[in-house]
Amino acid sequence: MENLLMTRRELLAATAALSIAYCLPASLGAAVSSGEMPQRILGKTGIKVSILGLGGYHIGKPSDDAEGIGIIRAAIDNGITFMDNCWDYNDGASEIRMGKALRDGYREKVFLMTKIDGRTKEAAARQIDESLRRLQTDRIDLLQFHEVIRESDPRRIFAEGGAMEAVREARTTGKIRFIGFTGHKSPDRHLQMLQAARDNDITFDAVQMPLNVMDAHFSSFEKRVLPLLVKERIAVLGMKPLADGSILKSSTATPRECLHYAMSLPTSVVITGCESKKILDQALQAARSFRPLDERQVDELLAKTAKAATEGRYEPYKTGIDYDSTSRNPEWLG
Repeated sequence: MENLLMTRRELLAATAALSIAYCLPASLGAAVSSGEMPQRILGKTGIKVSILGLGGYHIGKPSDDAEGIGIIRAAIDNGITFMDNCWDYNDGASEIRMGKALRDGYREKVFLMTKIDGRTKEAAARQIDESLRRLQTDRIDLLQFHEVIRESDPRRIFAEGGAMEAVREARTTGKIRFIGFTGHKSPDRHLQMLQAARDNDITFDAVQMPLNVMDAHFSSFEKRVLPLLVKERIAVLGMKPLADGSILKSSTATPRECLHYAMSLPTSVVITGCESKKILDQALQAARSFRPLDERQVDELLAKTAKAATEGRYEPYKTGIDYDSTSRNPEWLG
């Protein structure tokens, strides 16, 4: 495979292009006004989405249904248009809660994404229909294959009778609009999935992966996968900007620094979990005050985080199995 590594200067240049073309201030030094949510374009789809996305897992955490619904609606009222979810989050409760929140005209205000675990056509088709029912919608804007973390996942998805057959049929019938995949374990899995797509004449619309100040140092998606997505104009969905709070435990970066770092990469959207109004407000303030970090600021931030990033201590989803929901529930794969 050709050398796809990009220098940090090239990544910053790509982000500068995004900042102008994707509705951020044309002057990189100009902050948006206090009520304004920056937007970017979602890869080749041409669709504008908020630079900040609402994580689906965390909206299922509040014990009170009304509180979770309130967080979702507050996010939308404050300009967040990208909604993340998954068929398996909180045993389906996250999708059910989001479906309730998107009533009363809210569905038309958002770009709705969810994910499936099924690797067979039968399992994938069943999960797509279950997600549509829970989300109370007749279409999913972006459907993604969840947790591409095993070497066998690309082969199973693209095999005869595999999940891709169900997804393509769902797109043909209008149940879904765009297709992508996610994973948090290894850049190798992402590269294998992208190669499998090329081998089968499929072009993904979006790819989701961890992008944060720790990832830049260890088993890096930023260094190995991001340049390829930029080159192919596939929408980059950054996730785990705070590594589910783990990075904050390292005392090397603030929440705002973490979010601004991920937004300073050529990401179409940075997805973060908000299980309370307080955390949502923190994320909103970071998005509204965002100015792309310059090369000096990036260097300083990476210097502060380099030692802590060693061996992935603060990225447990790469090094352990606690975040591998399909490993604990292999029956979901089909």
